[in-house]
Amino acid sequence: MITLRPSDSRGHFDFGWLDTHHTFSFGDYFEPEHEQFRALRVLNEDRVQPGKGFGTHGHRDMEILTWVLSGALEHRDSLGTHGVIRPGEAQVMSAGTGIRHSELNASATEPVHFLQIWILPNRQGLPPRYDQVAFQEADLRNHLRLIASSDGADGSVRLFQDVKVFAARLDAGCGVEVAIPAGRAGFLQVAAGSVTLQERPLNAGDGARIEGEPSFQVEAGTPAEILFFDLA
Repeated sequence: MITLRPSDSRGHFDFGWLDTHHTFSFGDYFEPEHEQFRALRVLNEDRVQPGKGFGTHGHRDMEILTWVLSGALEHRDSLGTHGVIRPGEAQVMSAGTGIRHSELNASATEPVHFLQIWILPNRQGLPPRYDQVAFQEADLRNHLRLIASSDGADGSVRLFQDVKVFAARLDAGCGVEVAIPAGRAGFLQVAAGSVTLQERPLNAGDGARIEGEPSFQVEAGTPAEILFFDLA
């Protein structure tokens, strides 16, 4: 069964400095039917204006994955980490027993566009942790590249949950076929461009829950970027 989550059905807030869409309940947006999907708790699409961002704030007991689509995002945290996340780089922060961090647009002239993903950890009280990995363009082009997993396979960042996260940048007319092991489910998010999912058209911002399907096909109608979550 494939259940579409159209972009315009998501929660949306425009604060001027931040334009944000929420696939799942988050902050002031609450929708019982879209509170989470298995361990996938938050999938926010954020656009932050130049020189703006999220000041220092805290988290605990959550796996927080960031994927930048355009621009650059500057990160600082209470572990002493300081760096910049750019397109093609996966950043993960295990909040565990508690971590404080800030996320600011690293540019004074260009906006930053990114996805922030929260995944429920497999246990609470973990030590806080940070990791960041850059992936080659060739590994993302017309190919599903594993960017996050429970065991850090293939150079992916590690998540403390039985989840695999893949990313792909598809040229127009190119596609991928994805197998879903029995008992697992998937969530597809179109980050940019347009695709067809089993002949269903999806555009940037659209998502889809995939349950009880042994496999599916995605083909790009225009140059596109997708993320796929393989969930226990």
